Amino acid sequence: MRSFRLSRRAVLATALLAGLAACAQPLTIAPSDAAAVLARRSITAANPGHPGPHTVRFLYYGSGKDRRRPEYRDSITYRTAPVDASPFARTEPSNARARKKYWGYDNTAFPLNARVWYPEGNGPFPLVLVVHGNHNMREFSDPGYRWLGELLASRGFVLASIDENFLNGNLRGENDARGWMLLKHLEVFRALNDSAGKPLFGKLDLSRIALMGHSRGGEAVAIAGAFNRLPHYPDDATIRFNFNFAIKSLVAIAPVDGQYRPAEQPTPVSDYSYLVIHGSHDGDVSSFMGLTQYNRFRFTRPGPEFKSAIWMHRANHGQWNTEWNNKDNGSYSVRALQLDALVSGEEQRRFGRVVIGGFLEATLHGRDEYRPLFRDHRTAGDWLPPEMYITRYADANTRWLATFDEDVDVTTGTAPGVRITADSVSTWKEADAPARSRASTFRSNNATFGWNNTAIGKDSTLTRWPARVTVTVPDSLRRAWSVSSSASLLLTIGSTDQKPGPRKVPRDTARRDSTARDSTRTASRRPAPPRPKKSAKDTVAPDLTVELEDASGHIARMPLSTFGPVRMPFESYIYRRRNRDKTQFPTLAEPVMQTYTMPLARFRDANTAFDPATLHAIRLVFDRKRVGAITLDDVGISSR
Repeated sequence: MRSFRLSRRAVLATALLAGLAACAQPLTIAPSDAAAVLARRSITAANPGHPGPHTVRFLYYGSGKDRRRPEYRDSITYRTAPVDASPFARTEPSNARARKKYWGYDNTAFPLNARVWYPEGNGPFPLVLVVHGNHNMREFSDPGYRWLGELLASRGFVLASIDENFLNGNLRGENDARGWMLLKHLEVFRALNDSAGKPLFGKLDLSRIALMGHSRGGEAVAIAGAFNRLPHYPDDATIRFNFNFAIKSLVAIAPVDGQYRPAEQPTPVSDYSYLVIHGSHDGDVSSFMGLTQYNRFRFTRPGPEFKSAIWMHRANHGQWNTEWNNKDNGSYSVRALQLDALVSGEEQRRFGRVVIGGFLEATLHGRDEYRPLFRDHRTAGDWLPPEMYITRYADANTRWLATFDEDVDVTTGTAPGVRITADSVSTWKEADAPARSRASTFRSNNATFGWNNTAIGKDSTLTRWPARVTVTVPDSLRRAWSVSSSASLLLTIGSTDQKPGPRKVPRDTARRDSTARDSTRTASRRPAPPRPKKSAKDTVAPDLTVELEDASGHIARMPLSTFGPVRMPFESYIYRRRNRDKTQFPTLAEPVMQTYTMPLARFRDANTAFDPATLHAIRLVFDRKRVGAITLDDVGISSR
């Protein structure tokens, strides 16, 4: 009898496994072109993801009486006073009671706790704060950035991982508190640096500060950047701000956006350097929400600042934090998420070390030799894990010809006098860019251009004039901007899977149609035209020719693919269950666009008669693929 029961259990287990397998989505990963794209590294500086020359030291600071965090009770080097965060972190009474019972304090007495990695030596060293996002408040998140702390301290930065676990769990609308707390920690570092006997006396260069955050912490750094320069709290102007720290740069790792909206507006941030990174297989923040912050990030004056957005194929949400790892959906992740599709945690953090290390070297240490990484990821070559990346870029020295956000006239650009024309296209429109998540967008318009260079009619076998789009630069604008051969053209372009139908041949009105006079009698006898078949999705990447024309009519041409990879959108399957992605998301391929940075000197080299200083027109010629469609955004000229 016993053996029968065991056999029955085995049968049931086998049937259950078979059922689960039948419901599972087959592992599907987009083919990688990394071997070709990352084959040649052009940056000659040292790898910013490798340890530097400094010996790393470590300390804790905190309240000295934290019942849940013994390191912040028993191991602190410096004691901090609690802060009243109740105007920013609001809780319902029952929730507040439960949280106070667990933590021993409420939102009127939040502790200022942090673990700090710093270089041995006198300094002074730039200061970087990193803050985690939302997670189970009983599973502490702040230890998960040791990999960044040890790297950055070895390279001459002070890094503090900030404890905000008491803001985690079942709180909502608390991201303004997360940002405000970062600024209160900067006040701690100002005290740590200000007099002899303090643990970090004289070691900190508070004129060079960066803030970095993950998930909700990624939105928090933008909020902190805004609060840092505001005189009052937007939601209650009786609360005065007086921070004004010398923050130079912000880093957002897989951030959310819009959970805090001051005056029901997106948080405005400008005139910092900004880096945002995200993964294609993020099982928590499943859309690249950081692009909404990137798109509205503004530079109001020329300067060294720049912004970059980098999307990494096969990266997830949690592997940026070694405490979270691949559990984007908590313990349910093993059953819910397609974990086999992910890059390893160490490879994901290798990417993080390179791009975050390079960004901070560029923005806090003034190492401009790392800036090319953010214009064109191919320049980093073998520093990066052999995966696929998409990069967006702009800087404070970019003047915008067309961003497609200023009005509903498709023929006008952003700068005065800029005109946009199109010839022989099948599709031409402007619209908000959709995100992967249902009913959400990147809150930034772009233009869509589709073409089909096949003509129909008697001469359909003839080669047709290829479709093209032209952005005309007025002489007065070019002179005002002092365009020269040292400038670069920036184009942000995305691929689509649309296949527009053939364009019609214009009717020859010079020839009389002998059947025209009888058309009214024969029309009723003609069969109805067949319904057009639904076109299959396009699978061929739409390379094209970029033409620049100067005021004398000299033209220089180069393929778009010269300046970066041209790919079709990548379909990403996040979930294990068959068809779950298709029901969860309106698209399997999020339309993240690539910025192509094109030095004007490269076009002068292609045609020595071409004069970049008299640039008159920028033309996209769709002559390298017969049928296709692209999205176009952010046409600009950078003088840097």
